[in-house]
Amino acid sequence: MKILPAGTEVPFTITYLEMTQRPDFGMPQLDGDIRLDRAIDPPVWYFLSLYDAVGREYEWQDRFEQAERDPAALQAFVRDPDVVIWTAIRNGWPAGFFMLDWRQPGVCDLAYFGLVPQAVGTGLGRPLLETAIATGWERTGVEKMSVNTCTLDHPSALPLYQKMGFKPVEREERRRVLVYDRKA
Repeated sequence: MKILPAGTEVPFTITYLEMTQRPDFGMPQLDGDIRLDRAIDPPVWYFLSLYDAVGREYEWQDRFEQAERDPAALQAFVRDPDVVIWTAIRNGWPAGFFMLDWRQPGVCDLAYFGLVPQAVGTGLGRPLLETAIATGWERTGVEKMSVNTCTLDHPSALPLYQKMGFKPVEREERRRVLVYDRKA
């Protein structure tokens, strides 16, 4: 297995997806050892800790850059009443999270979704994503949901979003300098 060292510039593709109809599944039942907690008026450090725990292996860096460049904008995003963080707690620790953004009229953006490395492969991903989607559609006036993923994310992300009913609407090519060593 080849390792790309930190500092290497890599190309990646972002895929933007939309779901224009409420899916036919309802709110799933999460395993009994999972508690779903909604963060009320969370501090930025809480969001960044989840963002790092889930996204470190996938080069999620944009929000750390924003924290340095424009911390007030990041705080406004995280604490906006139309942006909500839900954390999946398993046995007292965060196993994953999702963040829904209803700031655009008629749209619920699944801004962030993922599992910490220790929860990947445990069967939590699909029911947590179904929960995120069902929760997104619960708000009155939602006409579509959106999400994006990229080729740096977990390889199952795009197929899972599509299996859940999201359809690609646009792709964008970008480049990024790796912050961490990465398996190629």
